[in-house]
Amino acid sequence: MIQTVIFDMDGVIVDTEPVHHYAYNQQFKQLNIEVSPEMYASFTGNSTKNIFEKLKVQFNLEQDVPTLVETKRSLFNEAFDSKEDLYLLDGVEELIKDLHSNGIQLVLGSSSAKVTINRIFNRFNLHPYFTHIVSGEDFPKSKPHPAIFQHAAYLAQTPVENCIVIEDSTNGILAAKAAGIYCIGYDSFHSKMQDYSNADLVIRHFNELNFDKVRTIKK
Repeated sequence: MIQTVIFDMDGVIVDTEPVHHYAYNQQFKQLNIEVSPEMYASFTGNSTKNIFEKLKVQFNLEQDVPTLVETKRSLFNEAFDSKEDLYLLDGVEELIKDLHSNGIQLVLGSSSAKVTINRIFNRFNLHPYFTHIVSGEDFPKSKPHPAIFQHAAYLAQTPVENCIVIEDSTNGILAAKAAGIYCIGYDSFHSKMQDYSNADLVIRHFNELNFDKVRTIKK
């Protein structure tokens, strides 16, 4: 029986992708580099640190990775704080409350930095529902490496066979499967150029899920 649901954040709980996209593109202009849509899409699910490690090699950037990351974070925070039309994705709040009220443990497994996660959790009052937050900045490798989800299951003290991951990205789905965890792919119009073929189940709206459906998922 399912005991723990591990949520990704960007593209699953809240669509911060337009804010990230704006911040990255402002920085790309500053750095005078051109990142193709295909390359940008391949970064979905990666931490900012890993993204700039790749970009530094690809474009032979002079600045060190920590400086690049800090610049992007500042651009993101400035845009995030001024963006009023930022909402939780349709139906996800109801699902979170339904699972939580029925005793399912909720854990966040996001590639975002802790400061970004806290900004979003504080804005939407999500802390009461989640027992643990796992940030990609704590791991040397990003999704599709399974470390984030393995650690989330460990913190939850739940065997992987009793966990579910909800993800919207190719890299996140691959990470969940590599961790041996059943993965629900959330295919929304917010998620661009992602592959859901490795997900165990694909949904297009959170009203397709509830406590009764989740707890009886057969692996």
